Amino acid sequence: MRTYNLLLSLFFLTPMLGQQKPTVFKSGELLRYKMSYSGFLRAGTAVLELKEKDFNGKKVFYTKGSGWTSGAVKWFFEVDDHYESYFDKDTIKPYLFKRKINEGGYKKNRNTSFNYKSNKAYVQDFILQKDTSIVFSKVQDMLSSFYYLRNRDVKNMKKGEEIAIDMFMDSQVYPFKLRFLGRETLKTKFGTIKTMIFRPLVQSGRVFKAQESVTLWITDDANKIPIKLSADLSVGSLRAELEAYKGLANPF
Repeated sequence: MRTYNLLLSLFFLTPMLGQQKPTVFKSGELLRYKMSYSGFLRAGTAVLELKEKDFNGKKVFYTKGSGWTSGAVKWFFEVDDHYESYFDKDTIKPYLFKRKINEGGYKKNRNTSFNYKSNKAYVQDFILQKDTSIVFSKVQDMLSSFYYLRNRDVKNMKKGEEIAIDMFMDSQVYPFKLRFLGRETLKTKFGTIKTMIFRPLVQSGRVFKAQESVTLWITDDANKIPIKLSADLSVGSLRAELEAYKGLANPF
């Protein structure tokens, strides 16, 4: 079920906030989300962690995203997805991205290295046993996008405006857009939270009902973390909600 994988991808790359040294996140941050199908059936869990690590003799940020199905959903469709990214602490440009997924037998296991001298991404496919190189300009991987967008200044953004980035995924560069819909105050398990609402433009067809079927709520504070996601699918709906957090850089 590639639906689950796509929604995890959207969730991991969605909050937004100028190109400056990051202050909206820090090493030790952890976000945990509950995934529900059709509003009541627990579908699974998604977790995103951020740490500081050494990479080729340099201090970088390392983030790991994991997603898995649970409960009744796991009985008929098991998902076990893992993503890793090493990216620059100041510029947030990615150095290495790892993706290993298993979704009901649909598997991918790839490492992508970004070379900024040649402007080429080198993709190792461990299942197909094939290496590929792709020319790129300015790109983010599926996880570094999450932190890159969080560091954008959107306080003066107007309703209907969009933010666009190029995202590297599956040996290709994809244009990704997020449209600002406005603000809303939500009642959550953490209390009443002011949020900003965004909508990624997705391809309609097998999974989503229409191009604009996914809606995201981002905390309207200095952390800019996703607190809720809602998606209308071809069959049913999927919702993700923040379940737990720790290590935030700013008061929540």
